[in-house]
Amino acid sequence: MSVSFSARSARGRGSARLAAGTLVSGLVATTVLAGAGTAAADGDGGTAPGHTGRSGATATIAGLKTYGAAVIHGADGDQQVSAGLFEMSVEGGGMLQTYCVDIHTPTQTDAKYHETAWSGTSLGTNKDAGRIRWILQNSYPQVNNLAALAKKAGVRGQLTEQDAAAGTQVAIWRHSDDVEVDAADPQAEQLADYLEKNARNRAEPKASLTLDPPAVSGRPGERIGPVTVRTDARSVTLVPPTDATTGGARIVNKDGEPVATATNGSQIFFEVPEDAAAATAELTAQAATTVPVGRAFVSDSRSQTQILAGSSESTVSATATATWALKGAIPALSARENCAKGGVDVTVANQDDEPFTFELAGAEYTVAGGESRTVTVPLSEDQPYDFTVTGPNGFEQRFTGMLDCLTRAAEIGTTTHTLTGPTPTPLTDTNLAETGSSSATPWIAGTAIALVVLGGAGLVITRRRNTPSDD
Repeated sequence: MSVSFSARSARGRGSARLAAGTLVSGLVATTVLAGAGTAAADGDGGTAPGHTGRSGATATIAGLKTYGAAVIHGADGDQQVSAGLFEMSVEGGGMLQTYCVDIHTPTQTDAKYHETAWSGTSLGTNKDAGRIRWILQNSYPQVNNLAALAKKAGVRGQLTEQDAAAGTQVAIWRHSDDVEVDAADPQAEQLADYLEKNARNRAEPKASLTLDPPAVSGRPGERIGPVTVRTDARSVTLVPPTDATTGGARIVNKDGEPVATATNGSQIFFEVPEDAAAATAELTAQAATTVPVGRAFVSDSRSQTQILAGSSESTVSATATATWALKGAIPALSARENCAKGGVDVTVANQDDEPFTFELAGAEYTVAGGESRTVTVPLSEDQPYDFTVTGPNGFEQRFTGMLDCLTRAAEIGTTTHTLTGPTPTPLTDTNLAETGSSSATPWIAGTAIALVVLGGAGLVITRRRNTPSDD
């Protein structure tokens, strides 16, 4: 198996192809940080003070690159959409190929995505998530010998890249969105049927890089940790804290020796001088590796969730923090989105001998010395959240983000409002214009509007997605 990264746009078959484009939402939710003592929740191992705490790859979506057409059958009739492979550009270097797992949600132009665990997405509560990973491992682009793929799937006729991408996406949608959808091209439909029928459960892939736990605490004069490196990269570069306020904290191994690199399973510590004042230090780990097929990617801008189909060698990173104090409680807080519980799990570890009492979401909790406790904060779906944990002596830590745990179909209980990637078009007119531009500009329109070509930029008929209200 190998992965091919191609900038080639879809070509050929006239009515079976739709113009590529993405819908820009009028509402963009961003993560808010308020300096030291703040954090933002993430779906893979949580966070620590003063940073987002996200681990793995971060990328910007470039749009659909290889695709065909699909037909969604809904209560209000049929809708035609583009179905296929997206490309993402990784911060720091690298390219990703993805399929989407939320057919009714639009993809926002140039949306920023970050790698996350299935538990922080709709995949976390989907019993068929493992079957989606099997499809990814056994179809295009992981299998790029199209003749062999066609033979194995019993496809009659030639299977093109566009057919392979469309058929794979359709098979994924059938498991991710529980929607009635078919590929418009016969070869793509035959592939989709084969993949759907033969899919088997596969385990969730591990993160490309994490530091576990992402937050630790202790006393000056101690080695605070351990923090364990988990990665499939051959080597990880460790970037130690440089802030003068950290009092000379160093990154060391269990023997107290300074370390600048690590491998999978390495345990590292923050060594803090005995005379250091109370502070927080941050460690960053970076590596170059391929991201495992099946990893989820989410955005804070209500852009549809993606699942990884292929990766070049890409830059990945993770952070961990250490907090220390001379006296009193020294809690270490982290958070992760938990879609099974419909909220964010906030974990408080108390390294002091005395109990630590804190307030969260209007309630008071106590963690005994040497123990930890996890509290789930219930949240509204698809809505920005912002809450703060408070404690004695002015302690506070803030968490912000957005919970995106349901596919659009599950959220609104209907399949009549269909949006995805390039947006849907009613099947009343199958003689649609074709474009290879990945920078197509979407326009909102009524039921009848002419497609006009201006400087090669395709204008695509779209409908804006309705914003769900709070529960």
